[in-house]
Amino acid sequence: MSRVTGLVLPRFFSYYESPVKLVETSDGGVAGWRLSWDTGGWQPANSLIDKLLFVGGDEIDEITRDEFVWRTEQDRGRNLRGEGPVFALYETVQAIEETIRQERRYPTPHEQALIKGIRRRTFVMFEEQLQRAGDPGADPTIAAS
Repeated sequence: MSRVTGLVLPRFFSYYESPVKLVETSDGGVAGWRLSWDTGGWQPANSLIDKLLFVGGDEIDEITRDEFVWRTEQDRGRNLRGEGPVFALYETVQAIEETIRQERRYPTPHEQALIKGIRRRTFVMFEEQLQRAGDPGADPTIAAS
């Protein structure tokens, strides 16, 4: 874990199209977490901290909190399968997106708001499940901005 004075956390990134978050640790350090496309949970990504903060590169984009939630849930919804309320909501978003694709149009403002609201909700639900399962990188409060 790195220690960087004056660094405002959390910060959010897309690293090779994968959501990554940098958060403060209980001892004032920095921890990095990268989304696992296999589980939807968080993999330690401390090895990326210096690259994300100081080196950069074409494969790195700093993103907003809302973009982070959106991309995380987009990846989870596309890559994971399962049962329960979270997966039913993922299927709802997929159905809306499929209709938009079939009709070859942009989403309406109502559809955009609906998808955004569902993704914020599924983010919190999924993160709460991860917390109960003991995932140290889980944090449902990120969606509450």
